[in-house]
Amino acid sequence: IVVFVICRSESRDVLPEDLPLNIAYEDNALMIVNKAAGMVVHPGCGNYSGTLVNGLSYYLQQENVDVESLTRVGLVHRIDKDTTGLVVIAKTDEAMTLLAAQFKKHTVYRRYIALVWGDLTEDEGTIQAHIGRNIRFRKIMDAFPDGEHGKDAITHYKVLERFNYVTLVELRLETGRTHQIRVHMK
Repeated sequence: IVVFVICRSESRDVLPEDLPLNIAYEDNALMIVNKAAGMVVHPGCGNYSGTLVNGLSYYLQQENVDVESLTRVGLVHRIDKDTTGLVVIAKTDEAMTLLAAQFKKHTVYRRYIALVWGDLTEDEGTIQAHIGRNIRFRKIMDAFPDGEHGKDAITHYKVLERFNYVTLVELRLETGRTHQIRVHMK
């Protein structure tokens, strides 16, 4: 079977778009935006407009921030398309350098509230796996228990409430990502 992917960017330029941004905090050095589920963080194959970066580019230009000098339009980190959450944006080169170093050293406290399928066996625990792209389906992330592929990911969880077939949990990321991690259910 031969598969041809007909998807290439016409331009690598980020086109500023006047998009509504839910700004949770802002000062002269940084801003924190509450990204809605369904919004892609940065332009890529099939998503050239309507992204958070498109909206940030427009907003920062209106605020007279030199967007051209900022790496990735100030984007320090990202979250998945279907995830709602806070995204930290640098507005200066110095803020970008300092914030990027904190994310790289994992000194940033990242916490998520998630509704997961099933009833977790333990009220709290730690999940450790190597997370990477699925070998066959590159758009899917997967857990590799033996570490032969992917990056080390440590996620601590605590059950907040049980709803029969789903469980509300708090997740605290120590490293890596939480995609496709499977835990033992009752």
